[in-house]
Amino acid sequence: MSGHGEIGSRKLLKEEFVSGLTGSSKLEILALSTIVPGVAVIRHWSAYYSGRWSSKQKDDDQAFCRSRRFLISIFLDSMSVIMPVLCFITVLADWVYVNTTFSVILFIWVLAKRFGSTATTHTEGSNLSSLRTSILSYRVSMMTVTCLCILAVDFKIFPRRYAKAETYGIGLMDLGVGSFVLANALVSKQARCSKMGGWRTTLKSVTPLLILGFGRLIFTRGVDYQVHVGEYGVHWNFFFTLAAVSILTSLTKLHPKYCGLLGLSILGVYQVLLMSGLNEYLLSNERALDIISLNKEGIFSVFGYWGMYLVGVYLGHSLLFQNNVTKVGLARARICCLSIFFWLLTFILDKYLERVSRRMCNLSYVVLVLAQNFQVLSIMTMSDLVPGKKPSLLEEAIDQNLLAVFLLANLLTGAVNLGMDTLSSSAVAAFGILSGYSMLLVGFVGLARFHGIRLKFW
Repeated sequence: MSGHGEIGSRKLLKEEFVSGLTGSSKLEILALSTIVPGVAVIRHWSAYYSGRWSSKQKDDDQAFCRSRRFLISIFLDSMSVIMPVLCFITVLADWVYVNTTFSVILFIWVLAKRFGSTATTHTEGSNLSSLRTSILSYRVSMMTVTCLCILAVDFKIFPRRYAKAETYGIGLMDLGVGSFVLANALVSKQARCSKMGGWRTTLKSVTPLLILGFGRLIFTRGVDYQVHVGEYGVHWNFFFTLAAVSILTSLTKLHPKYCGLLGLSILGVYQVLLMSGLNEYLLSNERALDIISLNKEGIFSVFGYWGMYLVGVYLGHSLLFQNNVTKVGLARARICCLSIFFWLLTFILDKYLERVSRRMCNLSYVVLVLAQNFQVLSIMTMSDLVPGKKPSLLEEAIDQNLLAVFLLANLLTGAVNLGMDTLSSSAVAAFGILSGYSMLLVGFVGLARFHGIRLKFW
């Protein structure tokens, strides 16, 4: 009984640890969104000079030599990207602006060195290839930060301002679910004008998400795992949100050029309803016993995420996949201008309309997610102007099993929380555990990449 009571007490402490938070500043989010892609881009440029392992080696290459080159490349990628990002969000978090300044200076220095080198002329095809590489890097950077944060948040080494805000405000982790939705929208079949199947195809695509959603619900209830009810509700979770957005999108089947208008209309109507009293209902602690009231945050925020997804489909189509996008320089400029526009609009909406709230997924939050994601994407795409950029092997490995690494990260996070009291860990122990956790994820995607394994869930 005493053991059970100790576990229950630990659960309450962990729930309190992530409750009542107000988030960080938009300026700090902007700074962090400069550091992460900057580190990745510097690694891309350095990979131009260093030899990279390739799965297409000559038959007479010795397996040992190939394995060694692969391990060295993965190790260098980890030390030059994963570990710096982990430091930036933990032990170096109090020097975020110094870190940003140093990263920008290093970025400019490497940029100057690369411009001074012998330039290669990009063809239209190579330009398109580099644009696709930038999209890959953007998606992987989003997943990398997400996987690091979901475990780091349970330790005191992770700043409380980076955790999810209770009601209004924005922390680094508040951007996770929105970025996931937007990143999927930008490269979705709908954005690429690929043929969308009927209800059978939709059911097939959402079934794994529903299984994961119910699996998470059963697991958290079965082991009495800590859950912050104010995030999505009593039963709802992230996977249900993704499934709901997918189902709602399949019902429209619009051409992507019309998705933007529909998405903005949904966001506009939803925002009007929020300001007409729905926000007070969603933020209140009172809950009836019906399923909607118990999960009001998760259910109603779906409309915000759906609107965001549709806007993302339109932007992905018009910027990345439309026929005239062969003018890649124009696409880069538009992405950069949109990032600036969305940031300005974020400050205006947050001040004069309604403060940013991930919990409700209001219009201010949607625009902030667009601003932050397009900032990362613009840094990735603008770096293509320098010849010699290559994606890192680790990026290719993570992209090959994007959902699988996210699921493994969740499983490892649950295992760590069940196996130890994260709140009592010292800074040294916490950083050691987070480093080991990161290397396990790297090892998983590395092995999968080396053996050509691609885990598909649907």
